[in-house]
Amino acid sequence: MGELDLATLIICSQLSTRMRQVISDPSLNPWRTPLSRILEAEVYPPELATLAVRQIVPRVNWIEILSLASPHFILFTTTLPNLRELEWKEAFERRFLPGWTKWKKEFKWKEAFLKTLTRVFHRLHSSCTAEEAWTKYIVLNRNGAANEQEVSSRHFNPLTIFNELKFQANLMHLRTSVRIVVQFADVRILALGVLHKPRGSFTINSNAKAFLQPPGITSSSTTSPTNPHPPRVPMSRYDTNGSTLSDISDYSDSPNPKNNRSRSPTREDYSPLMHPLPFRSHRNYPFLTPGGGDQRWLGDGDPERSGEYWVGGMMIVAQLVTPTLPSEDEQDLDLILPGPGRSQYASFTWNDLWAVAPWMKERITRCINGQGLGNE
Repeated sequence: MGELDLATLIICSQLSTRMRQVISDPSLNPWRTPLSRILEAEVYPPELATLAVRQIVPRVNWIEILSLASPHFILFTTTLPNLRELEWKEAFERRFLPGWTKWKKEFKWKEAFLKTLTRVFHRLHSSCTAEEAWTKYIVLNRNGAANEQEVSSRHFNPLTIFNELKFQANLMHLRTSVRIVVQFADVRILALGVLHKPRGSFTINSNAKAFLQPPGITSSSTTSPTNPHPPRVPMSRYDTNGSTLSDISDYSDSPNPKNNRSRSPTREDYSPLMHPLPFRSHRNYPFLTPGGGDQRWLGDGDPERSGEYWVGGMMIVAQLVTPTLPSEDEQDLDLILPGPGRSQYASFTWNDLWAVAPWMKERITRCINGQGLGNE
């Protein structure tokens, strides 16, 4: 039944009592496959808008819809389901960055979800910055420290800020490289850095590479065609809510001097990110997602094979995914040059970094709020 489209599945549920029981069984859940196809195609049939009124649809499917469907569809088109408070909480945590919980305040999770999504929709269709006057970003320094800094949202321009970082590090003569780290329903994480063939190791930023290419995962660490999602590892070293399950001293590739260097991480130390839930182009994150959208490993994989390393600081920002955003195959400066769909940003905080890259928690030697020691 998973091969049926949504309209046909609804018709089948009306053929007999037995068929209705099978289709409404949460353990079988034949709705998952057609709903996944719809969410990936971003073309919403009329049947989806009224799906919430059908009691035969397991509620768990709505968490997936609320996590990935467009803001316009959720806010203005569909009939919302009657979910429990914990289910709305799960939908919120799957859709939004952890730092966005600041909008919850005293609201219940349903109200917090809808208010936050309304803010996103407003930001996507206007240049208003009243909701977030200051935009935060993270800088990974080559000495192992990191800074969380903020700039007025009205004047936030990642390229201008990063050019200043390059000037301070005497790297202005080198080209800026931009990578999409991971994309979610409403926002994508971008990393700005410099690839160069240094004469020595002094300027190399090992944390920059580790952020883009998690230690123990390679460009061949993907999934088989018969299993499009990597297997969940219940006792993985890095869980999906951003916390680290192993002791810091268990990581051999960390710049932290307190590290005992007992072993290097392997592919089994990771599990697919679930909170927040990546978009289709990065569904396997932190593993490589085939298809071309995930270009953390460009070309044959590792730029260091040609002698290039990430040098100086790396800037991490959160760019809102606007309706006029460039296609997934665009890379580098095309992602941030001024233009339609490239001018709206949200804050990226420590909690967001730990959620997106929990392995960095044991690599970063100092977390500095604002400018200070460790700045490039």
